[in-house]
Amino acid sequence: MDARYTYEGIELTYSIKGQGDTIILLHGWGCDRNIWKATSEFLSNHFRVVAVDFAGFGQSAEPQTVWGVEEYTRSIEALTQELGIDEPILMGHSFGGRVSILYASRNKTRSIILTDAAGVKPRRTLGYYRKVYTFKLMKWALPLLIGSRKAQMLIEQRRSKSGSSDYNRATPMMRAILSKCVNEDLCHVMAKIEAPVLLFWGDNDTATPLSDAHKMQRLMKDTGLVVAQGAGHFAMLEQPELWSGAVKSFLKIE
Repeated sequence: MDARYTYEGIELTYSIKGQGDTIILLHGWGCDRNIWKATSEFLSNHFRVVAVDFAGFGQSAEPQTVWGVEEYTRSIEALTQELGIDEPILMGHSFGGRVSILYASRNKTRSIILTDAAGVKPRRTLGYYRKVYTFKLMKWALPLLIGSRKAQMLIEQRRSKSGSSDYNRATPMMRAILSKCVNEDLCHVMAKIEAPVLLFWGDNDTATPLSDAHKMQRLMKDTGLVVAQGAGHFAMLEQPELWSGAVKSFLKIE
């Protein structure tokens, strides 16, 4: 069943399937709730599964201001209040992991499953900072040298070559939101999480490397790690049998 709710004037979409204790599925950047289709199928035999389209993704409207992880987390807190969920199980992939971490650090949560989750601020090389500041200099200097119209064309060409695929596909508002969210480090709240945590990670993940999982494991109190050998940033899709087995074992599904 598809349903909608409103947070801060933004209409957001989610689906509900199954009965029992509630598990909330939170997708990654550039995806929507459909990425959880196979996972939702086996979970809905045992739980009430709530799969969310974050604001700006799937069938949910874009934010009207530049949101950060805080605003996205509040939108999920608003959903749990609307549905009367006191102690959900959270499952988050990539960006959905960020929201899961912040939510669980300040709300009662039964358990958490994080797969290739974001939340550790990425280490930046000297080359990265050189690229960033060169781009900022271009944005300031080019309009003065060649005029605003030509400058904008050159800047967009540079952006399309150097930006990530997530960034290049996004609208201007979602680009600003991505830039804000990707630089938010949640390590300082991880120790506040009391619920047991399962980490499921691809050892070839380059977006959120395995070292991030090891750091989360050190910072969180009750954490287990399953490594999907040969998998990348979508380990739950790349190794579905290992994924479903790990989830069923963690949630004690027979």
